[in-house]
Amino acid sequence: MRIVELVSVDGYVAFDLDCPTSAGGTRLAPDVTPGEAGLLARAMTYKLAVLGERIGGAKAVLRATDEEREITLARYCQEIAPLIEKGEFLTASDLGTRTQDFASLPDYRADSLMHQEAGGELVDTMVTGLGVVVAAESALGGLAGRTLAVEGFGKVGGAVVREAALRGGRVVALSTLYGCVADPAGLDVAALTRLRARHGDACVSRLGLPVLPPEALYEVAADVLVPGARTGTLTAARAALVRALVIAPAANVPYTEAGLRTLRERGVVTLADFVCSAGATIGYLADRTGRVRDADAARAVVEERIARLTAGALEHPDGPFAGSCAVAERFLATWRDPGGLPAGPPLAPDPEP
Repeated sequence: MRIVELVSVDGYVAFDLDCPTSAGGTRLAPDVTPGEAGLLARAMTYKLAVLGERIGGAKAVLRATDEEREITLARYCQEIAPLIEKGEFLTASDLGTRTQDFASLPDYRADSLMHQEAGGELVDTMVTGLGVVVAAESALGGLAGRTLAVEGFGKVGGAVVREAALRGGRVVALSTLYGCVADPAGLDVAALTRLRARHGDACVSRLGLPVLPPEALYEVAADVLVPGARTGTLTAARAALVRALVIAPAANVPYTEAGLRTLRERGVVTLADFVCSAGATIGYLADRTGRVRDADAARAVVEERIARLTAGALEHPDGPFAGSCAVAERFLATWRDPGGLPAGPPLAPDPEP
């Protein structure tokens, strides 16, 4: 793992492997850390490996407020442009950034299918949410009549909620930074969407339902829990309170080692975050090779790939997270020397006692 401190802005780029090309998104938030960058780069290594790509994982994190984002991103893009030109680093949007933020980079393609809109949302966001829902559907054998608790109602969280509703799922809990709302009969997704457009994350306080602390989402009884926040949220303490049957992460690296073990011991199906959230990566790879021409084709490619990866992982005796890790690690061993392999799977450190 190599973590490079940026000189033009407050931030870092983490490169998980020593290889010619590394890829991963750029995250912007006021409290990101180099450790977070390293965890996310490791997750990208495993994501690319399960997809059979000989590319190392990377991740950039930029510390900035909303008021600083424009100048921060402009300086950042100028600094990393030489890496992009040489093909050493490929990046795209992540938490706190948008695809248009990278329009000045040498490899930016304004005509990329993934940067286009379909049904009012960007294709890359749509297929990310699709992947999460398809993975959950594969684990349950269908989503009709099933219930979901979803963390976050931004780009990806919104896409998850919409896709789940299309497949007959019922969202019974939703959380944002402002709190968590729950209703066993199902939340009014259309009303939430309208409120989100007007009030942002405060939409949860406008439904007329009791607003609980955001972390209450993890204790809601549901078939599927979709963690969508930052790394390491599923600690052992929180995992002991989870009432979902299946974890289908939209967030990267939500599990700690102890949290994952606790969930497995309790019989919760723990899907790998680097498979569930691989939709956009699959879409970008297919777009670069000309395999997809429109949003429907991108959806079909993502659905087939994630359903297949999830089905295979579910057969592993130690659960689907271990099964997905095994697929990634087998592929990495085909092109990496033993000394150049990752030190372990993408799991967040457990908090200090």
